[in-house]
Amino acid sequence: MSNQQKIQKLKSLLKKLYLKNSKKLLFHGWHHINFVSKKAAEFAGPIGADAFLAESSGLVHDLNYIVIPNSEPEVGQKLRENYLTQAGYSRKEIERIEKIIMEGHTRTRTTKISKEGKALSDGDTLFKALPTTPILFASKYIEQNKVDIAKLAHKVSSEQNKLMKSGIYFYTALAKKKYLKWGKINLALWDNVNEALKDDDVLEMLSIARQLKVL
Repeated sequence: MSNQQKIQKLKSLLKKLYLKNSKKLLFHGWHHINFVSKKAAEFAGPIGADAFLAESSGLVHDLNYIVIPNSEPEVGQKLRENYLTQAGYSRKEIERIEKIIMEGHTRTRTTKISKEGKALSDGDTLFKALPTTPILFASKYIEQNKVDIAKLAHKVSSEQNKLMKSGIYFYTALAKKKYLKWGKINLALWDNVNEALKDDDVLEMLSIARQLKVL
């Protein structure tokens, strides 16, 4: 089986799984997976990464959210192995994909990761940095993962500011050139959210909105 055939088989299997779970995967659903995997393959080319492995990693990187909401990537390891095996991936390919996912994880990634990890990371980070994401999907993240806006804002700022300061918010030159402006504005937005949530008048307003069931 060719790499392209494996990709298509994996996509077919996962699309069915994600559509079945669409009501609970409001943020990390098929819209997210399809976007990240395509961008991972796109970012892989210019840096000489294996686009097949990068795209494959993008397709399975968030399966942990199907197993347990608001969980870490390790939780999805068995499910990833199951679907990759069904799609015809070899043991060596599955192990490599698992490593790419672990090293590309936003909370723990460093300057020293593989080219494929960089491509996957940039695809995943781009989805978060899109101007449309905080407007359309932030509330979906809150609902899906059962957190409040304060926890989400703290998570974004605490994880992503250090990446921005280290120069690895995006890894690839292509992502930096086309999308770093979006990333900086998005991060500034969440920093402002953190600041606003310390304001007593803002907190009172939000409390009233909750009492009125607006939120």
